[in-house]
Amino acid sequence: MDFNHTGEQAALADSVRRFCDDNIDLASHRRDGRSPSDTRLWRQIADLGWLGAGLSEEEGGFGGGPVESAIIAEAFGRSLAVEPYVSSAVLSVRTLLASGGSAASLIESIVSGERTVALACCEPEGRGDPSHVSARAERKGGGYRLSGRKSLVLGGANADFHLVSARTSGDVRDDDGVTLFRIERAHPGLRRQDYRLVDRRMACDLWLDDLEVGADAVVGEPDQASGAIREGVDHGIAAICADSLGAMDRALWITRDYLKTRKQFGQTLSSFQALQHRMADMLVELELSRSMLYAALAALALGADKRSRGVSAAKAVIGKAGIFIGQQAIQLHGGIGMTEEYAVGHYYKRLLANASLFGSIDAHIERYAALSGGEPASVLF
Repeated sequence: MDFNHTGEQAALADSVRRFCDDNIDLASHRRDGRSPSDTRLWRQIADLGWLGAGLSEEEGGFGGGPVESAIIAEAFGRSLAVEPYVSSAVLSVRTLLASGGSAASLIESIVSGERTVALACCEPEGRGDPSHVSARAERKGGGYRLSGRKSLVLGGANADFHLVSARTSGDVRDDDGVTLFRIERAHPGLRRQDYRLVDRRMACDLWLDDLEVGADAVVGEPDQASGAIREGVDHGIAAICADSLGAMDRALWITRDYLKTRKQFGQTLSSFQALQHRMADMLVELELSRSMLYAALAALALGADKRSRGVSAAKAVIGKAGIFIGQQAIQLHGGIGMTEEYAVGHYYKRLLANASLFGSIDAHIERYAALSGGEPASVLF
């Protein structure tokens, strides 16, 4: 695998970074988290073509792939952007593509920025595992009646419509029997509770109160949505890992600059060997995370089990490294690192939130072990 970006990818990375530097700052993040309802900024992102940068032309995009999605997500993590790029342009779009059927028109509206979408595939009892589906969809006339609850719908607070998984047959953990439904934001019977995550990104919980939809609301084939959801979530997790990499990178260099300017005992903190060693440990974890991200991106092109195994390995390692780097960055700053006015604590919050999305570190270690045929998960660490 070539670890160097192509000329086009390098130009994309530079363009996204400069855009974020010019349009996203800590003051607005602290004030209101830059709500995803900021349509002006989202429209600019769409006009620049970034919502389709991670898709091939055949998929309705502009000739890119997962690497381009990771480049954009990394820049957004570096700037603490809360716009729903991962939830709408990666998680949901990849799920739609894997579902097949008449998804092309939906993808076109998402890539153009006309509409945003959120994937509602997690439930409270599932702890971030989308394979746990207890929400029910029962046949009624020519359509379906849905009941149940969906939790931690990333980007769902401002989404124009939701992709909701519900069980049309089988038990809670069965692979077969899951169907994906397209449900509009204001659909009768859909209740929503909006909230912010610890890092100020928006999410919501959904309640399906005997919600009735027609057969045309089904995305893909009935009873066969599990594989598509798993593929979409794996792509989303890889993008979340890239987001974490951007946050880690920025937290590390903010800390480096602080140690080079802050003086104690008549000399800069960076001159103390013990602190140099701690910075070196942080850099090692950052570069290990970068390698794990590249491995996960390569795994996305493999079969389902190998893809999920590579993604879980990256999620576990990067989640652990992100929490380590965030904690070290705060401690090396001392008291100022705990304040809302200083950036480094906000990066720790981002890393903490990312580590919990779509399964905890422990959950992904377990999934890695299960997909490795019993290979000890300790090989990750």
